[in-house]
Amino acid sequence: MLIKVSHEVPRCLLYDSENFNDYDYALVHLLEEDETYREYFLEARDKGRYIILDNSLHELGVAFNDAGLLKWVEELRPNEFIIPDVWCDRNASVVNARKWASIELPEGVEKVAVVQATTIHEAATCYQTYKDLGYQKIAFSYGASYYNDIVPHPNHDLGKALGRLSVISALYKTKVISQNDRIHLLGCAVPQEFGWYKGYDCIESIDTSNPVMAALENIRYTLGGLHKKPKANMNDYYYMLEEEVNWDLLTDNLTKFRYINDL
Repeated sequence: MLIKVSHEVPRCLLYDSENFNDYDYALVHLLEEDETYREYFLEARDKGRYIILDNSLHELGVAFNDAGLLKWVEELRPNEFIIPDVWCDRNASVVNARKWASIELPEGVEKVAVVQATTIHEAATCYQTYKDLGYQKIAFSYGASYYNDIVPHPNHDLGKALGRLSVISALYKTKVISQNDRIHLLGCAVPQEFGWYKGYDCIESIDTSNPVMAALENIRYTLGGLHKKPKANMNDYYYMLEEEVNWDLLTDNLTKFRYINDL
């Protein structure tokens, strides 16, 4: 399966991103707050671009409110919608998933649930519960602390990447995950992680701002990727000006991202 890739970008790069993103990844709080962002995604929808709508948990610390999510699902009509989850809380995330399983969305909008856990056992039961509830696409976040418990690497970023790979590999080995499943990988700690999933046909899509954030911090990818995650996130750079972008560095990082992951 050819993995679809999207890199979140500052506002000034939204239209340029169509040249290097396989699909568009929308953050609901920015749809609510920023007219330029909103116009871009409504135009993208009208042009027939594939859109995944995120609940903004990573950016806000908590998922956007249900009423606001429903409003933007109705207005944007994305291809996929990541339902509200609760950080590192399996039980609360399952409660949300159970509720949203019965909420009717516009035709053509698929619900995606995110695994939240503090142990690999919780991850397995969370994943299986989502499948039992009828979710056909399930996501794994990059930053769960239990990944570092599973792979206690002295470099925590490498540990997180190896930890997520280990969790997905273990769930695959025990047949909780099958090759026919559909998985989205939310973000990354190090960009070379995605190349480690070769042979796992269940990985359908990924999103990460990593090559963009690295370029904005003047960090150039090596052919091996990076050993540390850039400190910045979209909250730090969203309103930057286009003339502040080092295009040579950005293009190089985007190209190397595809190369090192064989995407």
